[in-house]
Amino acid sequence: MMIGMDILQPLAVLAGWTMLMWLWMYVTRIPAMNAAKIDAKTMTGGTGKDLDAVLPGKVQWIAHNYNHLHEAPTVFYAVALALALIGQGDGLNATLGWAYVGLRIAHSLVQATVNKVMLRFLLFALSSFALMGLTLHLVIAVFHSAA
Repeated sequence: MMIGMDILQPLAVLAGWTMLMWLWMYVTRIPAMNAAKIDAKTMTGGTGKDLDAVLPGKVQWIAHNYNHLHEAPTVFYAVALALALIGQGDGLNATLGWAYVGLRIAHSLVQATVNKVMLRFLLFALSSFALMGLTLHLVIAVFHSAA
């Protein structure tokens, strides 16, 4: 791999994890919708949140987590790509990238299974600190190189 590109590995893993969560969501949601006698063919409008009152919580937890993987992780993707682009995606930044991804996967597993809010919050906060570190490193690198 080229210099500074190591951070693309955790980026790829998180993208793959997001697709696994998508699969898990539909493998559980479609049977739950069928059991609830929901005919998706006749539905108009609405969002996945509308199913909160109809489907079991454990099914919706997975869907909620899939949605969460499209929130803060989008910042990770941008920061990781920028760090790789400027050759700063290795060393500590790659380690922070792996920490971020590992914590986000742990967050997913907790939310999709036991959904203990304080544990989820701890994992989210720790992943946010890793992302803040990566963002700080990116800011320093791009403004330092511009000086």
